[in-house]
Amino acid sequence: MADTVLYDMSEGLATITLNRPDAMNALDTELKNALRDALRQAADDADVRAVLLTGEGRAFCVGQDLKEHVSALDEHGGEALTTVEEHYNPITLAIASMPKPVVVAVNGVAAGAGAGFAFAGDYRMLADTAAFNTSFAGVALSTDSGMAWTLPRLVGPGRATELLLFPRTVKAEEALELGLAHRVVPADELAAEAASVARRLADGPTLAYAAMKEAMAFGAAHSLAETLDKEAELQLRAGGSADHRIAVDAFVNKERPRFTGR
Repeated sequence: MADTVLYDMSEGLATITLNRPDAMNALDTELKNALRDALRQAADDADVRAVLLTGEGRAFCVGQDLKEHVSALDEHGGEALTTVEEHYNPITLAIASMPKPVVVAVNGVAAGAGAGFAFAGDYRMLADTAAFNTSFAGVALSTDSGMAWTLPRLVGPGRATELLLFPRTVKAEEALELGLAHRVVPADELAAEAASVARRLADGPTLAYAAMKEAMAFGAAHSLAETLDKEAELQLRAGGSADHRIAVDAFVNKERPRFTGR
């Protein structure tokens, strides 16, 4: 793994850390490739039961590295934006479709694609010093990193339109009020609190979590009747898992279940 992304796996929890602190974790090509590969590694590793995504330094991720982008524009013109298909799309899909829960610990500003990646996660914890900014209109670009899909679902289409047309800094407490964050904690407690939440998920019924994510993604684009059929299919799968039997037996015996992810 490149130094621009750190990957640590411990007892079922994969922690992925964006590591260009001097550049506020701006997305240059090396970091984008490393992040995409790290997320795919976590998704494919059966021993990984939950993922924690965060940033090193005072920013989570300020989006595209514009210094590198200017050079690419000079050389390739608009073709420089093929990075959306090559990097941003697979990164966003890897987060959103990960068959295990993804906790995003937003340690500082998350702007542009950095915000988009955070919005694709399952559970967002923010430091009280963190903030979001859509940023795209400020550089005369459309949305990417899935923000046209995630943002309206988080805050509603009207507020999403406002945040995109008039980009501004949305500080942590407002992000919580709008639904962009699940929890806000003091900055010096974020790492420990986020790791605790991610650890709890890693110890949980991960096959059931994966089925829930799949059901919600399906339901977002299908009718109620189709979603009911999908739920029935997924419930049959979950009901046949070892984890379901473990949970039922533990409930009957008034014990704490110890899930295996199988």
